[in-house]
Amino acid sequence: MNKNISNKDKRDWEDFISKKEKLLNKDINIQNKNLVKTKTVDLHGYTLDNANEYIEKFIKDCFRESVNKIIVVTGKGLHSTNEKNPYVSKDLSILKYSVPEFIVKNSDLMKMIYEVQDAKIQDGGEGAFYIFLKKNKIIK
Repeated sequence: MNKNISNKDKRDWEDFISKKEKLLNKDINIQNKNLVKTKTVDLHGYTLDNANEYIEKFIKDCFRESVNKIIVVTGKGLHSTNEKNPYVSKDLSILKYSVPEFIVKNSDLMKMIYEVQDAKIQDGGEGAFYIFLKKNKIIK
C-alpha cells in the first residue's frame, strides 16, 4: 500500500468534507420514484349491491390518496348461496365476476384506473384481482 497521498487526492478529500451534502447510503435500497403504495380490501360477506357501493367509494378514496395498486379480495364464490336461486346467474352474481364487471362498466371509475387484472397466487389468486390506478394529477 502506498503511504504517499497525491495532492489531487488531498484536494478531493478536502473538497468533499467541506461540502454539506450527505452521501447516499447504498445499503438502503429505496427508490421513491418506483415506490408502490398498495391497499387491500376484502369483500367476503358483502352482498353484490353493498360490495359495488363499497368498492366505488374505496377506489375514489385510494385515488385521492395517490395509491397505485389495490388488491381486491372477493373470494372464489365457493360458499355462495346464489346457486340455490334458479333466477340468478351462478357465475355473474358471484362477487368474483360481478365486482370487476361493475368497475369496468363504470366510466367515472375507469377514468382513475389504468388496468384491472387477475391477482397472483400470493395475493389471493383466483379469489382476488388487482386494480392499478392512474396518477392523481390534482395537487392536494
